[in-house]
Amino acid sequence: MIHGSTSSGIPGALSARFMLTLFYRFTRSQQNLSRSFDALLPLEYQVDGNSDFIEQWIAPHLKSGSAVYDVGGGKNPIIDLEQKTRFGLRIVGLDIDEKELKAAPPGVYDETICADISQYRGRMDADLVICQALMEHVRDTPAALRAIAGILKQGGTALIFLPSRNAAFARINLLLPERMKRMILRTVFPFSARDQGFPAFYHNCTPRHFRRLAARNGLAVDACKAYFRSGYFTFFFPLHLAWRAWQLIFRLFAGEQAAETFSLALRKI
Repeated sequence: MIHGSTSSGIPGALSARFMLTLFYRFTRSQQNLSRSFDALLPLEYQVDGNSDFIEQWIAPHLKSGSAVYDVGGGKNPIIDLEQKTRFGLRIVGLDIDEKELKAAPPGVYDETICADISQYRGRMDADLVICQALMEHVRDTPAALRAIAGILKQGGTALIFLPSRNAAFARINLLLPERMKRMILRTVFPFSARDQGFPAFYHNCTPRHFRRLAARNGLAVDACKAYFRSGYFTFFFPLHLAWRAWQLIFRLFAGEQAAETFSLALRKI
């Protein structure tokens, strides 16, 4: 009986694996179709906000001998050892999770601070603060931005990238239970699910709200760039097409408030 039950389980496992393979092939074909459609849109709808932030925003603000705070970078600091060495930077890693900080590549952080950014009180010693995809996970966004202002020296700059609360994926994220969200990520986006799925609140996470919060904390908005690209619906082309249609209409009435993600350069005045 034991031998029989073992062998009978093999066809079931093979069948499940076969169905999963078919599903991944289908989603890849849908993603390719979605990308082909997006290639027909104006260039501003094709720019990935996260990549643009990393590749275009950070390097121009790196100055020799600067003190840089990576807020929320954890085990994945946004500045690597080569950049740090080339510019002679002093990098402080600030994250709520001590294990994440300890897992960072050796030598990148000169100092680590385990703290909740919304409760931290800065030393006003940073020339540059970088905060990538963190603010949507903070419960008290005004307090977090106040803390960032407290970290900066006079004239220092904070570079912030975050998703907008008005994005369709953000609204869905707020509605779905955490367990369901994680299951969907593992199934539909298996290669990126490891770095996603953290609880998100999106408090004040729109360009308009951040402009107001910046003004209240003595921060001038030197630049704000809205992005209108997202990959969350590419796994099923009809859904992606419907999202694109909604986004184009939404932007017509709301402007930058219809952004999926956005980047900010805030200078302490």
